[in-house]
Amino acid sequence: MRCAIAHYHELALKGRNRDYFEQRLIQNIRTALKDVGVRQVQNLRSRIRIDLPPEASPEVVRDRLTRVCGIANFSLSRVIPLQIANPDLAALAAAAVEEINATSCRTFRVTAKRADKRLTLTSMDIEKAVGATVCEQTGKTVNLKSPDVTIYIELLSKEAYCATNKIEGPGGMPVGVSGKVACLISGGIDSPVAAYRMIKRGCQASFVHFSGRPLVSRASEDKVRELVQTLTAYQYVSRLYVIPFGEIQREIVLSTPAPFRVVLYRRMMLRIAEELARKEQCWGVVTGDSLGQVASQTPENLTVVEEAAELPILRPLIGMDKREIIDEAKQIRTYDTSIEPDQDCCKLFTPPHPSTKTRIDDLRKVERSLDIAQLVKQGLERAEASEFTFPT
Repeated sequence: MRCAIAHYHELALKGRNRDYFEQRLIQNIRTALKDVGVRQVQNLRSRIRIDLPPEASPEVVRDRLTRVCGIANFSLSRVIPLQIANPDLAALAAAAVEEINATSCRTFRVTAKRADKRLTLTSMDIEKAVGATVCEQTGKTVNLKSPDVTIYIELLSKEAYCATNKIEGPGGMPVGVSGKVACLISGGIDSPVAAYRMIKRGCQASFVHFSGRPLVSRASEDKVRELVQTLTAYQYVSRLYVIPFGEIQREIVLSTPAPFRVVLYRRMMLRIAEELARKEQCWGVVTGDSLGQVASQTPENLTVVEEAAELPILRPLIGMDKREIIDEAKQIRTYDTSIEPDQDCCKLFTPPHPSTKTRIDDLRKVERSLDIAQLVKQGLERAEASEFTFPT
């Protein structure tokens, strides 16, 4: 029989709340694998066992579990019955031989862990016995420092698990334990990574995209829908609001000095996003800001933009450089979509010399020429909502 054994780290530190976090993780695993035929997901304390039906594709299971936030690592294992008083090492060694024969390795090592210390044999005893059988029956040699393959054996009270793989998961917290946040998402590289970082901390993300429509095409909207679908693989259900922002930008251009436009756009976006966040019962608004990356992300401009909001503004990327952000975008599979060309509203009416050290008093004077309440209302009335699910 085959199963997946998933481990978590951070959840084990939650004290009296640990059960709540573990149950949420189990629920998310069931959701991620619901179309694979998985029915049984058990909490074994410090590890979770997922029984795999014979028809389940190992590749699909592996792909799904690498995107379940809260899992530190997992393995696809063979299950061997175990008796504490008289463990059947022959059956355990036979399983290890089958696992090794499925690989093309020349060297190996055995790593055993006992979850139940009542087992009469120590971890080292088991490693030596299983390793000797594998050497004898396969002709492979032991290499303890840098083996081609490691045989992982976990021994619980009634069963042992044997695997030759340990696959990294995302880590973090199970989605749903940290409330909801509204994420500003463009078609670029940064904002999907910022959203992912909050999802990984247990937040359920709703998305808000500002389109340059009707002054530009829907290209950025199509990209964003693809990005949201990719991120939905980590949180299973998503909602996206698309705001046609072109006419609001034009009103700002006609009524305000050019150097302040970029900051004014951002403040207006925050006001609209904040109203949608309240509608979605979100406790914060997430942006993809990285300190100093563009004119709107200088310390002074970040400060005056945030002044327009009442909810907390969360900036998960604030201390990251572009290379770090790109690497993470590739890891979560949003990079290839993000670099496709589009028509971004942020590039509309961009002045050649935007203000980089905007003062809040100056900005308030400029904003007196705008009917802010009406522009926010206009954005909310024209918002278009879409729903996304995973598995689709």
